[in-house]
Amino acid sequence: MRSVRVRILAILAVLIIAGVVAWQLLPSGEAKTDAIKVGTSDSVSHLDPAGAYDAGSWSIYSNLYQSLMTFKAGAVVPEPDAAESCSFIGQKLQTYQCKLRDDLTFSNGKKITVEDVKYSFERMLKIDPDTGPAGLFPTLDSIATEGRTITFNLSGKDATFPHKLATGAGAIVDPAKYPKDKLRTGNQIDGSGPYVLKAYEPGVKAELLPNLKYRGALKKTGEAVTVRYYKGGEDLLAAWNSGEVDVTHRQLPASRLSELNPGDPDMRVTEADSAEIRNIIFNARSGSPFADKRVRQAVAATLDRGPLVTKVYKNTVEPLYSLIPTGYIGHSTPFFDAYPSPDLKRAQELLQEAGLQTPVPVTFGYREGDAYVEETAELRRQLEKDGLFKVSLKSAEWTKFQKGYAAGAYDMYTVGWLPDFPDPDTFSQPLVGTGSILHSGYSSKRMDQLIAATQQFSDRGRTSSGFKEVQRLVGEDVPLLPLWQKKDYVIAKSEVAGSQYLSDGTGLWRLWELSWI
Repeated sequence: MRSVRVRILAILAVLIIAGVVAWQLLPSGEAKTDAIKVGTSDSVSHLDPAGAYDAGSWSIYSNLYQSLMTFKAGAVVPEPDAAESCSFIGQKLQTYQCKLRDDLTFSNGKKITVEDVKYSFERMLKIDPDTGPAGLFPTLDSIATEGRTITFNLSGKDATFPHKLATGAGAIVDPAKYPKDKLRTGNQIDGSGPYVLKAYEPGVKAELLPNLKYRGALKKTGEAVTVRYYKGGEDLLAAWNSGEVDVTHRQLPASRLSELNPGDPDMRVTEADSAEIRNIIFNARSGSPFADKRVRQAVAATLDRGPLVTKVYKNTVEPLYSLIPTGYIGHSTPFFDAYPSPDLKRAQELLQEAGLQTPVPVTFGYREGDAYVEETAELRRQLEKDGLFKVSLKSAEWTKFQKGYAAGAYDMYTVGWLPDFPDPDTFSQPLVGTGSILHSGYSSKRMDQLIAATQQFSDRGRTSSGFKEVQRLVGEDVPLLPLWQKKDYVIAKSEVAGSQYLSDGTGLWRLWELSWI
């Protein structure tokens, strides 16, 4: 599946000169007990797992909440966490059954039952806000419980259902604290993950302490961690330079990442191949110029990814020509095959066929933050330089931006995507299936059939041709336009151990791996 290449660029050295220790791995005093400070420019859109489907939120969900299943770093098959065991019943892949552990409690001390698990899923599906993860379970039909057993009945075959249980969408919550028909408000969390939330200031920080009541797949719960949130990469860089944070992940400015010094003794750098991607999403609803696929195709014929890769991102990203990124089963290059280089004549002909006069006025939405300003400016330049489009830019804070594109406020918009689990299905059904998480309005019966067909094989190696057909149709219909695939960087001070395990190129954080040397 995904190949992860981890390269530790800076290592701690022990220098001994004339028998005198110049550098000590273990200080002479007591072990350091301060919370490890992790900095990020990601945002948490909601503390309630029924209300968020984004990397910033899910990165802490994986530490504060518990799901029936979980993924260990680098694994492609999930294993039980809150569950004692899980498996499909029969060969139809439509009945999935788990036996809950008998030693689980929420952080508030209340024992966890299968009724709590059932409640968590049913409320998530019922509330179903625009920013929530309910769309991840289109085949979940009903849930039954008996004793410590919970049974999920599916309306169709879905071999990836266990993978979806392991995500933040499968977080188990306390019915006494989380209302059944609305999202929980406030800054508290009652979960059963390896950490508890001591304090939270939205957009500022989250203080996490080890959960001594945790029982599950992990053998340890880690040390105290404080996550600090910054508005953009430049603010995060300033915090790193000043020593305000001990670890950084997502996103330092590309200019800083591109000039990392392998010989710097004061930091550890983990660079990994990542499945993080970024796309232009088209509003295919009636009333938008992109309701006509020929207009979407015209943008594809206009785009030049080269300046994005070299000028904007300083070669910390690679051009992407497919829905499914490199390293995943079924990866192909339909957009390179169909649009190998910018073709002005072809774009003009497509717009003429669509009956549109140029320049075509479009609104382009993007998330606020310095990381996206230069990228958006370059995309606007390309769209306008030959007089084909007239672009009006609209930026918004992350949560407002999500609500904006869900409501159809933009004709086109850029959204990054991290895999929910290590299977190509995480890029197909949520992104281009009917009722997609991206709220593009795109719907294709043929696409839905192709996606459903890929979900019928428990042997995921058999899905390669099916996913290539999905991508061929994406290249033809252009509901979205792939831009780039990004490398993943974790930077830590030399006295922090375990930073190489914090991320494996997905949105999951394993904060329990961090410790002081």
